[in-house]
Amino acid sequence: MLFIKSLLPIIKVSFTLFLLTDIEFSFNALLASEFEGKNPVTVPDGVTVEIIDSILNVKGKLGHQSLTISDEVQVTLDENMVSVSPKSKTKQSRSMWGTMRARINNMLIGVSEGFTVDLEINGVGYRAAVEGRDLVLALGYSHPVRYEIPEGVTMKCERPTAISIHGSDKQQVGQLASEIRAYRPPEPFKGKGIKYSHETIRRKEGKKK
Repeated sequence: MLFIKSLLPIIKVSFTLFLLTDIEFSFNALLASEFEGKNPVTVPDGVTVEIIDSILNVKGKLGHQSLTISDEVQVTLDENMVSVSPKSKTKQSRSMWGTMRARINNMLIGVSEGFTVDLEINGVGYRAAVEGRDLVLALGYSHPVRYEIPEGVTMKCERPTAISIHGSDKQQVGQLASEIRAYRPPEPFKGKGIKYSHETIRRKEGKKK
């Protein structure tokens, strides 16, 4: 009992530091969201934007996207600039301010330029190829893996060990890359598998004989 009582001051200090760190993190995240939200988004050439009720529609050479505007913010269109502002001073409204601005920016980039995620394949005999609307993967299994390429997304393999995924929806492109990587995640010993092109694999030493 005496030992537990002696630990109480340490526990109280640790808990206080944890709370202060959490508060500081939340405050910094809120400031970052506000900073991003204050900057208007420029509409690229060749992209049309319209706001109908609470729906924002954007259309460009790579497709069309729609977004339901949060009740916490107001979105206005002035010539080729889209601005987002909070409707109140609540934490939720201020946090959504930057989030909505970021989503709108991603939509405008998506329909005009698109997003690309590159994957690399490592391993003897491992390879990829595009056949029609399928990505075919040889990953050391007893049979090839066939992954159907969704509409609005393109995939290409400039070499058998490289996969490039391109589309207008940033979230979709990222999700597809994650799903493909999951078929054979890179193992930590020899690095065999599918990884993001910018990903660094921490290697582990094998068991010494």
